[in-house]
Amino acid sequence: MLYLLRLVLISIQFLLASVVNLLICFSRPFNPDNSRLSGYTFSVPALKILGLKMRLETADFQSQPNPFVVVANHQSNWDLFVLGCSVPRRTVSLGKKSLKWIPFFGQIYWLAGNILIDRGNAVKAKAAMLHTTKVMQEQDTSIWVFAEGTRNLGRGMLPFKKGAFQMAINAGVPIVPLCCSNYKSTMRLNHWNSGNIIIKTLEPIPTTGMRLDDMPALMDLCRSRMEACIAELDARAAAL
Repeated sequence: MLYLLRLVLISIQFLLASVVNLLICFSRPFNPDNSRLSGYTFSVPALKILGLKMRLETADFQSQPNPFVVVANHQSNWDLFVLGCSVPRRTVSLGKKSLKWIPFFGQIYWLAGNILIDRGNAVKAKAAMLHTTKVMQEQDTSIWVFAEGTRNLGRGMLPFKKGAFQMAINAGVPIVPLCCSNYKSTMRLNHWNSGNIIIKTLEPIPTTGMRLDDMPALMDLCRSRMEACIAELDARAAAL
């Protein structure tokens, strides 16, 4: 019963948050700080409705100057509500072009200034990736990327794709790993306290002076640090 009630309430909250976010985005379309405001609006009330206790350890975002590339682990569609509260200022993300057509969310995502990629068209995808370099270098804006490329359903990180690391090297900006404890396999929405989540940012990984030949080592370094951090967060979240 509680599970069904929460689904109803989260649906209502999603619609109300969408209206607020559309007003924000229409008032200042494509402003790169819209993503932070939209994420906060979706996330904070939703966490209370879902009974999830969140601990943010993301102070590094406050002192890290733009631009940089955020590399985060991607567990499920619930990430909108879970990770939305952790988006730093002037940060946009990369997403599939098809997201644009999802009612409410797609229009907000587009108007928030996020970058849409047509993965079925290699030429357009490459042009979009080049555009991200210009955005970072000229617009004081960071890029958020789920390096796995798809949801891992909380079963451990999938292999990383190259895009985030290629962008960081081309732009000469650091990578900031963001790790979220595995909530997908532990979340119990039929309990009043449905779970504990910890989100933590790691020390930035500089890319200055790197070439594309250095990318495999950079990917391995980032992945190994994130895997170790997520294992630590899982243990801490279970003990809360």
